[in-house]
Amino acid sequence: MRIYFLGICGTAMGNAALLARASGHEVLGSDTNVYPPMSTVLAAAGIALHEGYDPARLEKLAPDLVVVGNAMSRGNAEIEWLWERRAFPCTSLPAMLHDHVLRRRRNVVVCGTHGKTTTTSLAAFLLRAAGRDPGFLIGGVPQDPPVGAHLGAAADPFVIEGDEYDSAFFDKRSKFIHYAPHVAVLNNLEFDHADIFRDLVDVQRTFTHLVRIVPRNGWIVMNGDDGNLRALGPTPWTRVVTVGTGEACDTRIVDFAESAAGASFTLVWKGTRWAEVKWALPGLFNARNAAMAATAAGLILADDVDRGSSPTLPDVGHKARPTDDPTGLALGALANFRGVKRRQEVLLGTPKLTVIEDFGHHPTALAETLQSLRARYPGSLLAAVFEPRTNTTSRRTMQDAIMRALAQADEVFIGALNRPARLREDERFDPEAVVQHLESQGVEACHAPTNAAILDKLIGRTLPADLAEKPRVVAFFSNGSFDGIIGRYVAAAKAT
Repeated sequence: MRIYFLGICGTAMGNAALLARASGHEVLGSDTNVYPPMSTVLAAAGIALHEGYDPARLEKLAPDLVVVGNAMSRGNAEIEWLWERRAFPCTSLPAMLHDHVLRRRRNVVVCGTHGKTTTTSLAAFLLRAAGRDPGFLIGGVPQDPPVGAHLGAAADPFVIEGDEYDSAFFDKRSKFIHYAPHVAVLNNLEFDHADIFRDLVDVQRTFTHLVRIVPRNGWIVMNGDDGNLRALGPTPWTRVVTVGTGEACDTRIVDFAESAAGASFTLVWKGTRWAEVKWALPGLFNARNAAMAATAAGLILADDVDRGSSPTLPDVGHKARPTDDPTGLALGALANFRGVKRRQEVLLGTPKLTVIEDFGHHPTALAETLQSLRARYPGSLLAAVFEPRTNTTSRRTMQDAIMRALAQADEVFIGALNRPARLREDERFDPEAVVQHLESQGVEACHAPTNAAILDKLIGRTLPADLAEKPRVVAFFSNGSFDGIIGRYVAAAKAT
């Protein structure tokens, strides 16, 4: 089949195109941003790339299927031609993944407001460490596994990041509805994506749709500490395993500790010690990500052993257990897990200055990361540089929660509001009000109308770092590029 990807160079679209190519399809596509590294990776896989959108060219290419990326909208020249002519069948990216990658696989679908990318990477990493060849599709840039997409062996599980955001401009179902979960991993549930969900109840509604499609021989692996998930109600049609710190959880995280040397915790399965973990990733939130991933991976491997379909597992430390017992999965590999790019990633580390980049944008993620940085860097001044960029954080919906989260820092720098003209003034996030509140709480804070201006303020206050009395940690929080100021700040720090 000849499959054409419209908007092929996005991370998700590019990785999905690689999976389609690995499945034996002829793959090609168009985009306005055809440049490395994605263009290089796609070209190396034999995928033809076309710059810009040209209906006449698309008509000559005559694909069997057009995959429309989530970033595409009405007004695009190729979209309008496709909708007028109905010449070729069109589908969303999640639907294409279901039909051509996931339909016959046992899928581990990792969902939740926070931690999806890291938990997906962890589950794929642990399955590989157990001697398996899982398929996977990861939404970010993992360091482990070394690539973001891999087809894997047809008999092995497929691990995929399950986003609750909608699938395409013509398919408003959440992406994860398409992913045919055998194991649905529910990390957490909070209100987010204020552009498509009305409130928390609306987000819970789409999660109830997800759990209804888990088969009776599958599992729901759920954060047992999250009241918003428990409120989804009973799911008697399938098996449920809970993970968390609470005594009622099936997999418990106990004895968590964190210091400058790293983090440690113990996993307990139904009262019996499973494993002690010492690793480099920060925070209780990452310990929870590991526990969720380990439980999901361990359950699906135990199912294989129970069915006698995995004779190689005993050679890699996996012992046969009942189908609902994940503890045959050895977790020693976690000590070597390096994490995901832009998730608490240290860009510069000196005795006087540490610079960290984090994808965090939701107030819960901000608060948990700042709390972890306090434990990691005791005695340091903690500066948080925040870009209110998402469709939720650019609104006032979560302004109070963002203020509470940022108040954990010693210094706060708030960058430019993203595309403010799309919102009424009374709907927009108000950075000046946040600055005023933080200063009333004893936190030094400032805002600038452009990200270039906030960079100037940041450099003026924090560099040269060697002159400061205390070490300083500067943590950038953005789910976008922050207009390149992160790299420019690191370069300025190195120059001084």
